[in-house]
Amino acid sequence: MTGPLFRPVLGGQGVGMDETDILSRIHSLVDEEHKLRENAEHTDETRARMDKLEADLDQCWDLLRQRRAKRQYDENPDEAQVRPESTVESYLQ
Repeated sequence: MTGPLFRPVLGGQGVGMDETDILSRIHSLVDEEHKLRENAEHTDETRARMDKLEADLDQCWDLLRQRRAKRQYDENPDEAQVRPESTVESYLQ
């Protein structure tokens, strides 16, 4: 599965996805990752794809947490935005 992780919204606000869409995307990415990991042969291409999947998953989880935090504090969850891969990859787990 390639292409943009999220679709843009007019005016640059949010990402045009609700929590159901984000969770669906997470499940899709996890399924693909599991299929790749089950394969006994891990080529450079496979490893690169798994790295990309992990980064995409980190961005999805970050966006989901942002939306939930905004809702918790009576802010508009649609104002949550996808953070750059370089930002979410540096978070401590």
